[in-house]
Amino acid sequence: MLRLVQLKHSKRGRHVGIVNGKALVLVAEYQSVFELALAAIALKKSIQDLAETSNTAEEVNYDSVYKGDSEWRLLPPFDHPHEASRCLITGTGLTHQASATNRQAMHAKADAELTDSMKMYRWGVEGGRPAPGTIGASPEWFYKGCGTILRAHNETLDVPNFADDGGEEAEVAGAYIVDPNGIPRRVGFMIGNEFSDHVFEKKNYLYLAHSKLRTCSIGPEIVVGGGLEGSQGTVKIERDGKSIWCQPFSTGESNMCHTVTNLEHHHFKYPTHRRAGDAHIHFLGADVFSFRDNVVLQDGDVMEIQLDGFGRPLRNPIRIDKSKPQFVEVKPL
Repeated sequence: MLRLVQLKHSKRGRHVGIVNGKALVLVAEYQSVFELALAAIALKKSIQDLAETSNTAEEVNYDSVYKGDSEWRLLPPFDHPHEASRCLITGTGLTHQASATNRQAMHAKADAELTDSMKMYRWGVEGGRPAPGTIGASPEWFYKGCGTILRAHNETLDVPNFADDGGEEAEVAGAYIVDPNGIPRRVGFMIGNEFSDHVFEKKNYLYLAHSKLRTCSIGPEIVVGGGLEGSQGTVKIERDGKSIWCQPFSTGESNMCHTVTNLEHHHFKYPTHRRAGDAHIHFLGADVFSFRDNVVLQDGDVMEIQLDGFGRPLRNPIRIDKSKPQFVEVKPL
C-alpha cells in the first residue's frame, strides 16, 4: 500500500506527494491524484506503480506542511481538479451497529417497536455480505453535495446559520473515478469526517437528507493499493487545547454489516453515477458519535480522527455562523 497527499504552493501550484515518514516525495508530471488515476488507467498500470516510478526525489518536510507552517498547504487527498461540480459526495449509513443503535435511540417508538433505521441495519446483517459477484441487501444512501463542500486537514467545517447543530462523524471514505468506458474504478480509501446536523435529524428521521447537506473533510492522506479489512482508531473533541471527549472506534469490513463491494454496487448501479470522467467520494458509515454522549460542539472546537493504517490524523476546527438567517427569494424571469 502507498499513502499519497495532494498539496499546493502559491507559486508552484498543485502537486501529488508520496508519504515517506517525515517527508513528502513530490511526483512529477501529475498535479492531482485524479490525473494520476486517469494516466494509470490509460497505461494499464496501478496507481501505486505509476506514482512510485514518477517521483522526482524532491522532498518537502511533512511536519511543517501538516502543522500549517509551510508555504505548501494540504489539499483534500482526492478531488476533481478541474470541475468541483463533477465530484459527487455521497454516503451510506447504518453499516455499523453503533450507528443503528444511535438512530434507534433518536427515533424510538413508545411501543418499543423497531425503528425503520434498526430494521434497515438488520437487513444489512442478514443480506449485506453476499457471495462475490452477487447482489446483497441495499443499504441506506444519502447525498451530501458536490466538491465545493470538501475540506482538507486543518480547514474549518461550518455550521450554517440555519442549522441546529454540527457534529463529527468519523469514518472511512472511498475515492472513485469513472473511466472513459463508464466503468467505476476505486482509487483508494481515506479518513473522513462526514459531519452532519444530528439535532435537526433527531426531530424526524425524514430530516436526515437535510442534515447531511453540510461541509465535510477527508485526509490528510489517501491509501492506494489496499483493501478495507478491519481497523481501529480514536476520535476526540478538543476545546481550548484540552480533550473533552475521546472514544475508540472500529471500522472496515470485519466491523461492518455490508461488504465494500456490496456498498459500491448499490451506489454505482445507477447509470447517472457512471458518467465518464466524474469523481466520487463515498462515505462508508460511522461507528461512534459524540452526539450520542450529549456532547454539544462549540465554536472553535477541534475534531480529530485517527485510524490505524491511514497515516496522520485528520483535524478540523468547527465554525458556527451565529448570524440571523436571511430569506432566500427566487426572482421570476
